[in-house]
Amino acid sequence: MPAKVRKAVFPAAGLGTRFLPATKSLPKEMLPVVDKPIIQYGVEEALHSGIQNIIIVTGRGKSAIEDHFDVSFELEDLLEKRAKKDLLAIVRNISDMINVAYIRQKEALGLGHAVLRAMELVGQEPFAVVLADDVIDAETPCLRQLLDVYSFFSAPVLAVMEVPRENISAYGCIDAEPVTHNNTNDRVFRIRDLVEKPKASEAPSNLAIIGRYVITPDIFDSLQSINPGSGGEIQLTDALKHLLRSRPIYAYRFDGTRYDAGDKLGFLKATVELALQRPDLGGPFREYLKGLKL
Repeated sequence: MPAKVRKAVFPAAGLGTRFLPATKSLPKEMLPVVDKPIIQYGVEEALHSGIQNIIIVTGRGKSAIEDHFDVSFELEDLLEKRAKKDLLAIVRNISDMINVAYIRQKEALGLGHAVLRAMELVGQEPFAVVLADDVIDAETPCLRQLLDVYSFFSAPVLAVMEVPRENISAYGCIDAEPVTHNNTNDRVFRIRDLVEKPKASEAPSNLAIIGRYVITPDIFDSLQSINPGSGGEIQLTDALKHLLRSRPIYAYRFDGTRYDAGDKLGFLKATVELALQRPDLGGPFREYLKGLKL
């Protein structure tokens, strides 16, 4: 049996320029989708996948993330005095649900560099990487799906999804062959190569890499071996290509709906569709939408 995945790394040091001016003072990861910050969706996904140890890679101006997952004595005291038990339970659950550690990325030197910053906290064990911008709604958490594949193959696994070929240049994509798994041959793929943001005419497939990874600790050797790519940044895709020389890497076409909450339109879609699923909001909100003159 492969070593159990106990930790998840959340790179959260980006500047969030696509959401200016809101992100001038508020971290992008703290923008609320309905009533929860973007990053909390990813943290809850990790928790529901059996991972309680969270490592958040932050940067300057990200203290609101730390405050969010910390105990708020004044707020809890106020809610308790006012007998607002439901709200008190929600607030306490946020600080109680995970073990969280923070490490700073002083310069924005790429996703690979952010993961490398977590090396000492991860240690020599497999770990997950969660990009909070990708909010994924799934009956079985996306990360749990990847962990099941990792347990079977004892190898790194990346989440992928099909996208229209004309949109593939916005993603990293894979060149891969399907592998039969659980009586299907269209979910699991053994990766032959990874290509970062290819032209549509040159893309080896329409399977785009999405922000969920289960990775073995030898990725750190690869991250330290590769040269910086464009913009002087260390890219996780380049490190995975390097790692592919020495071990198999798999991709899994996950079951679920992914929202790009790092994009304004994707953020709005996530807000609307997740609000419609809420027992307390779905009905009235649906009636409101029906009444709009579109």
